[in-house]
Amino acid sequence: MSQPIRRICVLTGGGDAPGLNPVLRALVKTALELDLEVFGAEDGFQGLIEPGRMIRLDRKSVRGILPKGGSILGCSNKANPFHYQTGPDTYEDVSAQVVHRLRDHDIDILVVVGGDGTMSMGSRFEPLGIPVIGVPKTIDNDLGATDWTFGFDTAVGTATWAIDALHSTAEAHDRVLVLEVMGRYAGWIALHAGIAGGADVILIPEIEYDIERIAKKIRQRSERGANFSIVVVGEGAKPIKGDTATLSAGMPGHLPRLGGAGARVAAELEGRVPHDVRVTVLGHIQRGGSPSNFDRVLGTRFGVKAAQLCRAGQSGTMVALRGTEVVAVSLESAIDEPKLVDPEGELVSVARSVGIELGA
Repeated sequence: MSQPIRRICVLTGGGDAPGLNPVLRALVKTALELDLEVFGAEDGFQGLIEPGRMIRLDRKSVRGILPKGGSILGCSNKANPFHYQTGPDTYEDVSAQVVHRLRDHDIDILVVVGGDGTMSMGSRFEPLGIPVIGVPKTIDNDLGATDWTFGFDTAVGTATWAIDALHSTAEAHDRVLVLEVMGRYAGWIALHAGIAGGADVILIPEIEYDIERIAKKIRQRSERGANFSIVVVGEGAKPIKGDTATLSAGMPGHLPRLGGAGARVAAELEGRVPHDVRVTVLGHIQRGGSPSNFDRVLGTRFGVKAAQLCRAGQSGTMVALRGTEVVAVSLESAIDEPKLVDPEGELVSVARSVGIELGA
């Protein structure tokens, strides 16, 4: 960019994730040290569509937010400027309004913090003359351009805690307990938490499962005197030649709402195993709460790097963790290919080696 950078605007799009506030804190504090003015758009892109929803951020704004979950700016996974709902059944492209509002506030760079949907929307503003820098956020850890996304570590910790808690009640009642976790079409949360929590079965979207293999594993445990089992199910897991369980098709321009994978597994196990089978859906508990130490540090590193990229005018980029270093990658690469679990990879091999059944 040829013109000097003076003002930046940041938004937190998509669903919330532990670590958003550490990103905002680091971004604001670093940007102010670099003589940049910082504004925040409330509720993701909604704050750039509706008037009066851009606020100035200063040191006081971010004081004390490091350990807090959620986002002080608010999030939205519904406000798509290129497909914005204006009535019960009407949608419009209001991206020109966003461009106009940013220019009215003399914003030089827009910083979008979010997952693949937010990055995709952000990248579409570059050709419209709005420089964009991305910060990857998703508890699913499925963005291909970065080795790790903040929010994932906290979500895995929460899911692991749930597995630990379920162990005692499963053993006390001789039950099979099914735990459904988030992750959409990526099995990272299920696989990491399942291994960390000592699950007996882990079902992930990348490996279609055979219910008979799962039932056999549970029966074998019973024959050896282990009269309980823990089954961790990623929400995108599906049986061989089956479909992903969904609660609804999703609004136009949005992905389907997943749900029911755990209940389906439990129903299929009934009558196949000599145990009562119960289901726990962990749900949005995985998104909430105070971020882990790792996510606080990673979020801080991402925020600092994003501010530095703003100052240097390096738009069209996204911050990413590659190995041990935080680097800048192209924004397009962030949405090229999702990062999914390799069914033949080392982590799957580790799970199999310690006796975990993966359904195939």
